[in-house]
Amino acid sequence: MTKALFGPIDQIGYLVDDLDRGIARWIAQLGVGPWTVFRNVSLQGRYRGVEGIVTMDVALSYQGDIQIELIQATNATPSPYRNADGTPILGIHHIAWVVDDLDDAVARASANGLSTVFEASNPATNVAYLEPEGETGVLYEFIQGQGMREMIVAGAAAARAWDGSNPITTIG
Repeated sequence: MTKALFGPIDQIGYLVDDLDRGIARWIAQLGVGPWTVFRNVSLQGRYRGVEGIVTMDVALSYQGDIQIELIQATNATPSPYRNADGTPILGIHHIAWVVDDLDDAVARASANGLSTVFEASNPATNVAYLEPEGETGVLYEFIQGQGMREMIVAGAAAARAWDGSNPITTIG
């Protein structure tokens, strides 16, 4: 058996049309929480060769050691969060790994046949989404950011201890 090239999956991302309703569904239907919400997140990046600033609202929770990310795109900039006609994509979107060296991870994934479709950053994080040739749908994301691993460990511990109270904390 071979070892996974990038270690265990750290995150599963979902795109939603309404972040608050998405969080409510995950709590009511799946018992997943608590959630940390970040409003007005922006990423400067390039999607399939087109430069732009993507804005979104993001919510994070945990199931076991895996971070669950809900994303609501809040502008119409071409991005991996919208179809070619500009309509939002909804549903499961990506699986992700936190990496120490984004360039190295992208180079290794590219050598294995994946193509970069989106590269972006903000002061807290750098990301890249990749896809296999001829296969659209779920993307593979690599995330590099200071304190990301510690945030996941702390969030997973908070989810394991969650008693259902205080289901949402909003930052920004």
